[in-house]
Amino acid sequence: MTDTIIPQAAGAAADGAAGRWTSYDTTWMLGLFGTAVGAGILFLPINAGIGGFWPLVAMAVLIGPMTYYAHRGLARFVCSGSRMDADITEVVAEHFGPGAGKFITLLYFLAIYPIVLIYGVGITNTVGSFMENQLGLVPPPRWILSGLLIAGMMAVMLAGERIMLICTQWLVYPLVAILIFLSLYLIPDWNMAALREVTPMGTALKTIWLTLPVLVFSFNHSPAISQFAVAMRGHYGDGGRAKADLILRNTAAMLVGFVMLFVFSCVLALSPAQLAEAKSQNLPVLSYLANVHGSAFISYFGPIVAFVAIVSSFFGHYLGAAEGLKGILRGAGIGQGTANARPLGMGVALFIFLTTWAVAVLNPSILGLIETLAGPVIAAILYLMPMYAIHKVPALARYRGAASNVFVTISGLIAMSAILYGLF
Repeated sequence: MTDTIIPQAAGAAADGAAGRWTSYDTTWMLGLFGTAVGAGILFLPINAGIGGFWPLVAMAVLIGPMTYYAHRGLARFVCSGSRMDADITEVVAEHFGPGAGKFITLLYFLAIYPIVLIYGVGITNTVGSFMENQLGLVPPPRWILSGLLIAGMMAVMLAGERIMLICTQWLVYPLVAILIFLSLYLIPDWNMAALREVTPMGTALKTIWLTLPVLVFSFNHSPAISQFAVAMRGHYGDGGRAKADLILRNTAAMLVGFVMLFVFSCVLALSPAQLAEAKSQNLPVLSYLANVHGSAFISYFGPIVAFVAIVSSFFGHYLGAAEGLKGILRGAGIGQGTANARPLGMGVALFIFLTTWAVAVLNPSILGLIETLAGPVIAAILYLMPMYAIHKVPALARYRGAASNVFVTISGLIAMSAILYGLF
């Protein structure tokens, strides 16, 4: 997106709207939901369920408050800037100084941008496979197919915030419907014996520790939080902070409700041995289910879920990547000033399009590696930096002393330790 189109607050009208739920709030909630529910949801039941049913229950209880409080902290951090339209890169520089601002902005970009590249690979593979295997068509050459798909997604972003939110809304509705339908479709295959299996406490705690990062990043919508917070301040004025808290709470509830229903249904429909087999084959859960059950229904809906999840998540990650790259360039003295905002935005969009297209044509198999390397940075920015800022920055002093701050800090440290343990 060249520059996010933010509706301006209309005085008392905007302040009044801040006290009630509006369609604008719904579109942002769905946009954040779509950012979180990426292609990773297709592997989430395997990674989260392989350790047993009751550890999964414990993770489901933890992930809701972790998701809400962490993203609320990041939104509050962005809203603490002195300028109403300041994004995360500018707020970091304001609170921590230019040097720290440039460093954190670079980390922010490097954590999100590789995921955008891989979504270009994912959307090309998903559509090409669907055309060939389900529709019986010969897909066009990879460089043409990938170029058309990425250009289509980029066109939505360049059209502005309003068009992006509308498209996300219409993508998320079928995604939620399919998730619910698939969850219910699997009920006849549920094996309730899993409920009677007791996992030893030590094994359960280790399972929760090592699986928590998978849940954290499957529920992660931090790439869109900065633009979300800016939009809330621009639309609701002083009421934007409170409205952002409400929308984030509802987003977390929606994520836990729909995604965990899907996860539990898949886990109960497959045995631990089958989950382990799916993991060893590196297959998404719907592909494995289609192979096991021979279900034409799942074989058709699997690619549709993957397509919708990738596109909706691409939008949110593009927001973060473009924002980070703009911050890096402005920090280097390029594109500063209002007059240069549009050329800067177009240049950033062109760079992301060309590099995403090139990677999609090359078709590398590096999704797991990039997500693992990006994980510690995202955890630090989402969980730890806002809590540090609340402790240090005067503009955030009102939020000090809350038990949720301790909870988020401990959760972030646990997630980072598990990620680093997995790496080394």
